[in-house]
Amino acid sequence: MSAKLQVDKYFAALDRLVKRGARINNDTVAMEAGSGKGSIKRSRPLYAELIAAIDEAARRQEEARAAADPLPGLRLQVAELTRSVDQLLERELCLLDENRKLREEVRQLKMGRPFVVPDKPIRR
Repeated sequence: MSAKLQVDKYFAALDRLVKRGARINNDTVAMEAGSGKGSIKRSRPLYAELIAAIDEAARRQEEARAAADPLPGLRLQVAELTRSVDQLLERELCLLDENRKLREEVRQLKMGRPFVVPDKPIRR
């Protein structure tokens, strides 16, 4: 078989794989065309255009899968919500500590003793 016919056979196989939505790489195109795995080699100048088309189709396929997959977006949302919850908990702890200090100060003032409340950490 002439080289031009072989390349045309590979391009037809690439089109079938794209339409089917199957995974696209050099080996799958070669196998779809009825050739052996590994028959499309980057070192052969004859296949340069074919390999560029395969790489482009694989890139588009990967972008489409990434756009259809909601997990990365959901993971970002989870990370943002986790960060927000951590900030709110830190604020809550600071307010509880300030509340404790003010209550102690009020208690000491009611007893007639000016008193500075020592800093002691809140137990968790």
